[in-house]
Amino acid sequence: MGALRLHSLTSIFAASSSSAGISYRSVRSPPIFRCHHRLRLPPRRLTTASFSAQSTAEKDAPKQTEDPKSRVQDRVITPRSQDFNAWYLDVIANAELADYGPVRGTMVIRPYGYAIWEAIQDYLNVKFKETGHSNMYFPQFIPYSFIEKEASHVEGFSPELALVTIGGGKELEEKLVVRPTSETIVNHMFTQWIHSYRDLPLMVNQWANVTRWEMRTKPFVRTLEFLWQEGHTAHATPEEAEKEALQMIAVYSKFAYEETAIPVIAGRKSKSETFAGASKTYTIEAMMGDRKALQAGTSHNLGQNFSRAFGTQVVIVPIWKKDDEKTGVLNAASSVREVLKTAGIKVKIDDTDQRTPGWKFNFWEMKGVPLRIEIGPRDVSSGSVVISRRDVPGKQGKVFGISMEASSLVAYVKEKLDEIQASLLGRATSFRDSNIVDVNSYDELKAAIGEGKWARGPWAASDKDELRVKEETGATIRCFPFEQPEGRNKTCLMTGNPAEEVAIFAKSY
Repeated sequence: MGALRLHSLTSIFAASSSSAGISYRSVRSPPIFRCHHRLRLPPRRLTTASFSAQSTAEKDAPKQTEDPKSRVQDRVITPRSQDFNAWYLDVIANAELADYGPVRGTMVIRPYGYAIWEAIQDYLNVKFKETGHSNMYFPQFIPYSFIEKEASHVEGFSPELALVTIGGGKELEEKLVVRPTSETIVNHMFTQWIHSYRDLPLMVNQWANVTRWEMRTKPFVRTLEFLWQEGHTAHATPEEAEKEALQMIAVYSKFAYEETAIPVIAGRKSKSETFAGASKTYTIEAMMGDRKALQAGTSHNLGQNFSRAFGTQVVIVPIWKKDDEKTGVLNAASSVREVLKTAGIKVKIDDTDQRTPGWKFNFWEMKGVPLRIEIGPRDVSSGSVVISRRDVPGKQGKVFGISMEASSLVAYVKEKLDEIQASLLGRATSFRDSNIVDVNSYDELKAAIGEGKWARGPWAASDKDELRVKEETGATIRCFPFEQPEGRNKTCLMTGNPAEEVAIFAKSY
């Protein structure tokens, strides 16, 4: 299966294979082929990217990023063109998505931000169950010996591990790892449950928190603790495991495109970027607004190594000046809300009278709500409303005289929501494509990365060459895309040897 991580809109792992294989054989079990997928909570659609970024971390305590709370009172938003990172933090703070926790590197996910995660769960739970997975929960504390069983696994996670050495006032006989991922403990339990081919396939999913001791943190992108989804499956044949891994990366990719309007690139990770302990890792890579790559979701074939819009869609802002206008306007707003709610549209009325309509317009735009309905005394008299699109600013995005009649209003709102979804996806796709450069030599690759863009070119070089690229440019192979160019002979940009595939290089978080 795979994994999805809460950033945002998001990791999957499994267990140690060599020891697991011995365990299986001791009970006369068949060889087991494992699969894992994951997705992490993404940031609200603040940029052209979402979900999750996995990164290496150091043993030092995390360094807190700039605290945006000082900006909240005046709702100051740094222009995105001026400073993308400051803009990102300002929007998270002002949209009330999250705040920093008292422990460095942690964050408190506020109700509006957590609602995004709940919406992700609602969508994906249906997809997981349709594909035969059942939800479970595994312990947060894992014996350190479990991690040590798979050498590549412990090597990959050692710098990020949080360990418990004292419990109940006494030193523990064996230190415990605070869950960085669940492969090892899942594998341990699978060995207890799988005794023959009749017990296969076994497919489970877990919604949980994990801990990675990150050095540099960024809300929803990299934090010490984060929410995610991780699926784990066991199969009788390698073909079934491979099919499962590809199926789940397709689920993630469809989710990104159709529900979040994020044009991810799906593909296979290089050997050096493959998840520790896996035979293959598939990924969806998203381009953030600063053109850095974000690993949004992954699906791993472990072999036998381990034996639509979120939240509010429409906000209604009632507008009145005189007290005798208030009742009529609020009644009309309530009526419109019920019409839309009955049609399955997520709608909210902002009827607070402590803020001006203009303040509310700006506030809900920061929250990312696609449509705003304005209702004033004249609209009540005419039986109509004013509707504004968030993606088209100013007067161009505002339409007057939309009928309050139920069928007309519902049809109009649904049509506009679909248009906004298509518009956002189109813009994000154009942004992504305009920042990917096709290269045929290492010099061209270095030039593209130097300009802050992604480089796409033929690759058949060694792991050593891949490391050289990382050391000299800061870029890594994000993936070998599933969609490969056709009809031309490819020559490796590094070695000049024939190449069967093109790879995408980019800097990441």
